[in-house]
Amino acid sequence: MGVRRSFKFLLRPTGKQAIALRQCLDDHRELYNAALEHRRTAYRRAGVRVRYGDQSAELKHIRAGDPDGQGRWSFSSQQATLRRLDKAFGAFFDRLKAGRTPGFPRFKGRGRFNTVEWPKDGDGCRRDSQPHHPTATYVRVQGVGHVRVHRHRRVLGTVKTISVKREGARWFVVLSCDDVPAGTLPVTGAVAGIDLGVASPATTSDGRHLADPRHLAVTAGRLAAAQRDLARKKRGSRRRRKAVARVAALHAKVRRQRLDSAHKAALTLVRDHDVIVHEALKITNMTKRAAPRPDGDGGHLPNGAAAKSGLNRSILDAGWGVFLTILSHKAESAGRQLIAVNPTNTSRTCAECEHCAKDNRVTQAVFRCTACGHTAHADINAAINILRAGLALRDAAQAA
Repeated sequence: MGVRRSFKFLLRPTGKQAIALRQCLDDHRELYNAALEHRRTAYRRAGVRVRYGDQSAELKHIRAGDPDGQGRWSFSSQQATLRRLDKAFGAFFDRLKAGRTPGFPRFKGRGRFNTVEWPKDGDGCRRDSQPHHPTATYVRVQGVGHVRVHRHRRVLGTVKTISVKREGARWFVVLSCDDVPAGTLPVTGAVAGIDLGVASPATTSDGRHLADPRHLAVTAGRLAAAQRDLARKKRGSRRRRKAVARVAALHAKVRRQRLDSAHKAALTLVRDHDVIVHEALKITNMTKRAAPRPDGDGGHLPNGAAAKSGLNRSILDAGWGVFLTILSHKAESAGRQLIAVNPTNTSRTCAECEHCAKDNRVTQAVFRCTACGHTAHADINAAINILRAGLALRDAAQAA
């Protein structure tokens, strides 16, 4: 069975190519913003809803009127940018119907538009454009030329779309491929439940604690100094642009470290277990700011905002969302079964007698059942409960 996967490679453009890539991003950003303004104005003045088909039909006139600007780039990539706006409006209306905070599509500033997509290999962008080159790999981008690619692994499957992405001062090409062969691993017969936490990002039901590198905490001092330096710079100045690049580079390093740790931890779990059960956590809700507590006289009572802010930072630094996403991808490729269960009361229930009480959780790390006296590490006890709930769901699904 084939799966869909993305392959991301570092680009090594020359100075002129880097300038052309920035111009490509800027022109696509301007097209996005103009299309958004077109939709807003048409609805505000005439009550008319402009759709993707209407704006796509106008592209040839826009390109003809601006041959040195919009006319330089691939027609299909510009259609992809218009589809991107259409998807943003579709998501807005879906949130509106669901009663959630709608979030109307916004105009993109210079630092808010970093990706251009080509829907088909060879239509405006061709990967491996010089296949007979003896030592290097290149991707050809219309209006830019042949850009060298640092290809560190083999591309599998059929390339469907190609994207060029800017991350800070670096450029990447992303190949989205279908029918990537799934590397099914041999059966081990082992099962595991994992409890996600702050002290340890993940604890398994067999007593293993995955180490917490705390990448953000390690870099916090340098990041704070770089942000203070940024705050002193004059807006629009060259020094401010350099300071922004330094802050972005530190954030990018933390992100890469977090991804690396998540990949290694997920690979270890997938190799060792056939069935993995985890909590279905709503991380966005868990990391919301503390709600204010009005005192009735125009002021506010203490609400623990500082402590909640620190907890939110620790949760985000642990990278639960990234870890679970990578774990699901690796489990699918390896032919493993991944089960998500409701986390309610998994940390308060005794794994021995199933007695549930708030007082069972003595401290963050210690669990002591008030009914049977069972004592264990709190995270291991929760992981066993998670595993039990997941296996019950699996058995019920198989029996149905």
